Amino acid sequence: MPVKTFRPLTPSLRYITVADFSEITKTEPERSLVETRKKTGGRNCYGRITARGIGGGHKQKIRRVDFKRNKHGVEATVVAIEYDPCRSARLALLQYADGEKRYIIAPLGLQVGAKVVSGPDAPPEVGNFLPLKRIPVGMPIHNIELLPGRGGQLVRAAGCSATLMSVADGYAQIKLPSGEIRKVHENCYATIGQVGNPEHENVVLGKAGRSRHLGIRPITRGVARNPVDHPNGGGQGKSKGGGGWHQLTSPWGLLAKGLRTRPKRKYSNRFILVRRDGRPMKNK
Repeated sequence: MPVKTFRPLTPSLRYITVADFSEITKTEPERSLVETRKKTGGRNCYGRITARGIGGGHKQKIRRVDFKRNKHGVEATVVAIEYDPCRSARLALLQYADGEKRYIIAPLGLQVGAKVVSGPDAPPEVGNFLPLKRIPVGMPIHNIELLPGRGGQLVRAAGCSATLMSVADGYAQIKLPSGEIRKVHENCYATIGQVGNPEHENVVLGKAGRSRHLGIRPITRGVARNPVDHPNGGGQGKSKGGGGWHQLTSPWGLLAKGLRTRPKRKYSNRFILVRRDGRPMKNK
């Protein structure tokens, strides 16, 4: 799917790129599978802002996506490829043999009219959902379960895919898009193929208005504030650290760079073989 560019008739059009949506075959969502998304503006139940920079934006409908694919052995037909405003990937609308309709994340190359199926006996073809122990080594996969039966949680963004490296001793080794190599139980399910819409990374918003349409509000940099308003504020002229010996922090003093946020003894450390930076995981 290519992206569209524009002649620079205005300053913002010089950089704007827009998805051409050529793969979309149905413009209205399936009414039985949507619900209204209530916006919070980044506020919790007490009205206090807990996530800054959120507010406004266009109205959105949440599509209920089937990440579990638990209708095993029942063949489904792809009846439409649809846009989802809440995610970067496209959705495929499936209609099962019994008439039920469900949404799944659309893999790259899945066309309207294609047949997909889930279950341990499903063939390893694009769009099919089957256990890791039934998938040939080296195949690209996405929508991967972390625990059997929980539903796909890993590798769901546009253009992403993981690689199944090996299956042994009850666990599969998977190389994730981040470069991390992780062990996942062989009974966990995954979808064959790469997530569609790989050109999403080439889309450039190009102007502030498009951020506002997405519900993203502007935030002032800490170094541009006064010392009373932010730990990095103040100083004579421009400064990277806020003037003086300050380190870059959040408004509440939490370090923004170099602070390790993953607990040393997290329970899932034993499943990580190689970290994202390429270093082997030290499990104690």
